[in-house]
Amino acid sequence: MANEVVLLDLKLSPFAARVRIALEEKGIEYKSQVEDLSNKSSTLLKMNPVHQKIPVLIHNGRPICESMVIVQYIDEAWSHKHSLLPSDPYRRAHARFWADYIDKKMYPTGRNLWASEGELKESSKKDLIQCFKILEEELGDKLYFGDESFGYIDLALISFHSFFYTFETLGNWSMVAEFPKLVEWGERCLQKESVSKSLSDQKEVYEVVLQIFKPKLGIE
Repeated sequence: MANEVVLLDLKLSPFAARVRIALEEKGIEYKSQVEDLSNKSSTLLKMNPVHQKIPVLIHNGRPICESMVIVQYIDEAWSHKHSLLPSDPYRRAHARFWADYIDKKMYPTGRNLWASEGELKESSKKDLIQCFKILEEELGDKLYFGDESFGYIDLALISFHSFFYTFETLGNWSMVAEFPKLVEWGERCLQKESVSKSLSDQKEVYEVVLQIFKPKLGIE
């Protein structure tokens, strides 16, 4: 009880995956409490009354909400272990900028791709491809976004790796052909146990998206 860590979790959520990866990177033991968002638990409603969303990290009874806020909390609360954010103030600001860019672009644009049709779907496809292009340019020839080691930006983006197949299939493009450096980066990240055990299978995510958005996707 002295250092109890509970994660209000959801398997397919890229945002919850970020927290799982951060906890694994730090070697923190935690209890995963999987939520049913169609029937939210009293714990979730109590611990995140403002947004009523996962993930929520509960550390010694105190809740922390929003995925990248949680990741920063984990990095600071267990600072004696491998740091996820750079120590240099400029590089920390740089990392936070790109994590914010990923949050504002990746999920909302990707969701529009599979939850819409016609012109909105086409514009979402163009925006998502542009987003990937910008991220690949930022990665450049580095092993990771933070240079030589897996860090904050990598964690922010790799959580969406499970959705890459859905993006390219519904958008009708090839990640390997269009963004080979990002694909290689993703494979490199997946070699880390903290990442591979925290992410969902790409085909499983695709099947779930199909089930939820069949009418919008024109599938009977």
